[in-house]
Amino acid sequence: MLDRIRGNRASPAETPAPLRVVGLMSGTSHDAVDAAAVELRLVGDTLMLTLLGHLSAPYPQRLRSELVAALPPAPTTLETVCRLDTGIGQIFADVATRAVAELCAGRADLVVSHGQTVFHWTADDGVRGTLQIGEPAWIAEATGLPVVSGLRTRDVAAGGQGAPLVGLFDALWLAGRPGSAVALNLGGIANVTVLRGTVEPHSLLVEPVETPLAFDTGPACALLDAATRHVTNGRQAFDADGALAARGRVLPDLLDRLLDEPYYTRPAPKSTGKELFHLDYLLARLGPLQPTPEDLLATLVALTARTVADAVRGTATEVVASGGGTRNPVLMAALRQELPDVAVRTSDELGVPTQAKEALAFAVLGWHTWYGLPGVLPGATGARHPSVLGSVTPGADGRFPPGRAAAVGQPSRLELRDGA
Repeated sequence: MLDRIRGNRASPAETPAPLRVVGLMSGTSHDAVDAAAVELRLVGDTLMLTLLGHLSAPYPQRLRSELVAALPPAPTTLETVCRLDTGIGQIFADVATRAVAELCAGRADLVVSHGQTVFHWTADDGVRGTLQIGEPAWIAEATGLPVVSGLRTRDVAAGGQGAPLVGLFDALWLAGRPGSAVALNLGGIANVTVLRGTVEPHSLLVEPVETPLAFDTGPACALLDAATRHVTNGRQAFDADGALAARGRVLPDLLDRLLDEPYYTRPAPKSTGKELFHLDYLLARLGPLQPTPEDLLATLVALTARTVADAVRGTATEVVASGGGTRNPVLMAALRQELPDVAVRTSDELGVPTQAKEALAFAVLGWHTWYGLPGVLPGATGARHPSVLGSVTPGADGRFPPGRAAAVGQPSRLELRDGA
């Protein structure tokens, strides 16, 4: 599966020392910064990952309100973008400092920051650009460590979608699973990594999957959260435990209106974001319909479950889910109902905390950048070629490894080890 991007195998003499990496992530729900600290060591062709711990810190309310107010489709100013870039960078720096002290016993080698996506520029012919803010210099200054950031942009420059970027992590982590495994992340946007399998004609995947393919299926919590804030007049940021949806019923006419979205029928790889799926979009789709809050939330749950299931139906024997949406039991039940012959489980069952998976994935991508190795699988995002991802902000000593791909081989699997 990974042969096309493997370098020369590292001999025992070349086996690198363990690398302690802190991965930082804030997703399309833009509510908190997640940090995962890991120790990574390559043994043969297996990347051994020891989870040192993870933590999450909510955005300060004022900063989050300013961020939400500046996101599309709202207009904004360059002054606002500059202020947000600084404020978010400082919050990421605070979280990184905490992670090094609390999770790494004060010693780490590298920080990998995804930053905060504020715009993902898509067009019919692909992705034109993507913007993540949260200036990494604040992280480097606070921790004294080198920082890898801006990981999405190089893939976009190479003709890829730039999202989702978890495909390499998923392929390494789930290598060797029986059957046909699909990794699913239920954040603001739902994305999947389809690892392999025979594809039925009705699937969005029009050819057999020989190498992993990663793409966004559509909204997961983006519309659910926007609707919850709207119907509760801002009293609730999300539908905790799916309580509102559980009291509602799915409205077929509304579900049909929502499913009549061209994005869902576009072939993969593809990506989307809140630039498309936001409150104004939802209100426009409602038209003259006036559902109760409960029925609206129940129908939006059905939308997420249906679009995820349609994207993997016929190719998956197992779906391994992570992200905030896994905490919504109504959503998980709807997904299992849509895929009755598929084992739907959470990543917790396989040793990867659902809330920390993306931070873990970016830590692994940063390890690849450290050694000058590609962070994208061939074809996974539609890029012309795999690329070494990210830009580097040096640490206190001004140094960063210049690339060691000749000495370290590309791993073909990831093994989690108990850090206790």
